[in-house]
Amino acid sequence: MAGVTSRPRLLFLCQTLPYPPDGGVWIRTYNVLRLLAQAFDITALCFERAGTSATNTRQVSASRAALSRFAAIEAFAIPQRHSRLRYVWDHVRSTAFGRVYTTYLYDSRAFRRRLAHVLSSTKFDLVHVDSLDLAQYLPACQDLPVVCVHHDVESDLLRRRGTIERGPWRRAYCRYQSRLMEHVERRWCEQVALNVTVSDRDRESVKRLAPRSRVVVVPNGVDVDEFRPDGTPGTGVAYVGGTTPAPNLDALNFFCERILPHLRATAQQPRTRWIGRASIEQQRLYREQFGVELTGYVEDVRPLMREAACHIVPLQCGGGTRLKILNSWAMGRTVVSTSVGCEGLAAVDGENILVRDDPAAFAEATLRVLADDALRGRLEMGGRATAERLYGWDAIGRKMIDTYLSVANVQSRRLAPAADLAECAAHR
Repeated sequence: MAGVTSRPRLLFLCQTLPYPPDGGVWIRTYNVLRLLAQAFDITALCFERAGTSATNTRQVSASRAALSRFAAIEAFAIPQRHSRLRYVWDHVRSTAFGRVYTTYLYDSRAFRRRLAHVLSSTKFDLVHVDSLDLAQYLPACQDLPVVCVHHDVESDLLRRRGTIERGPWRRAYCRYQSRLMEHVERRWCEQVALNVTVSDRDRESVKRLAPRSRVVVVPNGVDVDEFRPDGTPGTGVAYVGGTTPAPNLDALNFFCERILPHLRATAQQPRTRWIGRASIEQQRLYREQFGVELTGYVEDVRPLMREAACHIVPLQCGGGTRLKILNSWAMGRTVVSTSVGCEGLAAVDGENILVRDDPAAFAEATLRVLADDALRGRLEMGGRATAERLYGWDAIGRKMIDTYLSVANVQSRRLAPAADLAECAAHR
């Protein structure tokens, strides 16, 4: 029809199906996909979620149906998920050939064939790659500008994880994988058109690794209408995140072994609830040994979040920024966190959060929040104001869409030698 112009086309490559949006990566990726659909026609090739039951194809189908509002969605099996032998073999290959483990985790012939087909049959203006876990597929996109997202700087996260793992072999393996991932980051961050990090801290980390890379910050966000205060007074403490991935389990053990004894030594013995995925055996173990309730997976965490007066984030390891804190702020709940737990966020101790790293001090801050209504009220208002001012998804989305459109319109900004990219950036 005369006068009608087609919208730009975006190819969205993702290491996981971002639905339901019930955890950090999935919440962010779901909202990014939703927002980009306002400006782009999107084809999305996604690997299934690693935690999906091998026989539950209905879950994958339901996720695809929900996401079809925003994109043409295709889902692909993670090869090793169906084979314990493949899982072990992938780790062996990573160690033997010196390539980061995720290279083999996401090595799929079906994905590779489909990617080649859509690239040859459809004219795209831009490629979104949701993680460098999919770096092996970047060469196929060399004729297109690529935006690569870093939910965290993976080499940093692996290095940190190597400091908290309890077994010496696990510590050594994490450090080894960190070095392999750093090689991937150094190679590709300077070649893609744009790197997106979730915090200034991660942006600086990428620039240290790849000084000539182009990096912008698109922070994590929160739906301030979905997560909002309702005036319900809570009791006790809660952590939102379950026992996976590994930093969550480490936080649980740190809390139970180092912080909880200080809480139990006082007259106050607040109920503690760990909200999120946990096995039946883990639920039994921590209930019997520490008196901590692990809820297991829940579809909607908000009712349980509202039941707690204080939300705790005793993380010792992590990367990116914690959406759990943004959700707590938006709900008007007080947060006590370690400095690692709240890094990268606009967290101001005493204004919208209490930050304590020492276990005894963490416990004391938690008890103060539970006992001091005035302190709790001030922190609750400060957190909600921070969420509204800085982290609402719609406000974040407007700037993000403009950035993506700008990259799509610069035809010379493709996968190219780093010197060429630096020259492009200098003339922007």
